[in-house]
Amino acid sequence: MASIVPLPRRPFDSGDRVREWYESGLGWATLPGSPVRLSTGVRFDVLDVPAEAGFAALRHLAPGSPVALHGERVALLVAAGSADELPGLLDWLDWGTLELDLTAIGTDGHIGAPRPWPHGTPRITSRPDGHSGVSSPRPLPRGGRAAAVEPRTVPGARTSPLSGRTDAGAPLQPSSVDRTGPQGAAVWLRPPEPGGEVELSLPTLSALGGGGPAPDLVRLVDTVATWCHRIRLRRLSDQAFAFS
Repeated sequence: MASIVPLPRRPFDSGDRVREWYESGLGWATLPGSPVRLSTGVRFDVLDVPAEAGFAALRHLAPGSPVALHGERVALLVAAGSADELPGLLDWLDWGTLELDLTAIGTDGHIGAPRPWPHGTPRITSRPDGHSGVSSPRPLPRGGRAAAVEPRTVPGARTSPLSGRTDAGAPLQPSSVDRTGPQGAAVWLRPPEPGGEVELSLPTLSALGGGGPAPDLVRLVDTVATWCHRIRLRRLSDQAFAFS
């Protein structure tokens, strides 16, 4: 007699809901495995910068431009192909000969899929030292968890010429103070909107001069590079003071 007991179902992982939201709701490609990772170079590339530089660049973005926060790093989504344009653009802006903490992730790369902020939108605040910081509007519930931290090595990454990192497998800077919630998981500062065409809100080189609705990639990169340079000079100054 054939058994009428149904076969056991595979437990529904919260990662499945995250993957479905990105693939079905946004039409974004993801990579197999857990945690969920987003493919770059297809619908968008990513500029990975220090949070302070990322906050300064927000004014150059459209209201719908997605931005993610991971520890003290900010991921700015830009038009696909921008990673290949970055070295030449930095040279054109006279930043190409300087060491900048700026990484572009494009074709064949990926980023960890950010999860929504657990309790609303994080607040960007000013710290006593004059620098920007991020704080949670409300504490996480006891036992609350978010996505696992993405490995520090990012395939498909491109960097500024003298950053001291290779084009493939460039390491992300570890956060000195995690400000994104449990385990420093990536969250959206400005989440993408399901059903929208994200490409229309992404900074692109073709927007030079403000001829269209898309943000200007040149202004964005110049601002980010300026702040990366300021941060580097400040760190060098702090180190010199510490050893004086």
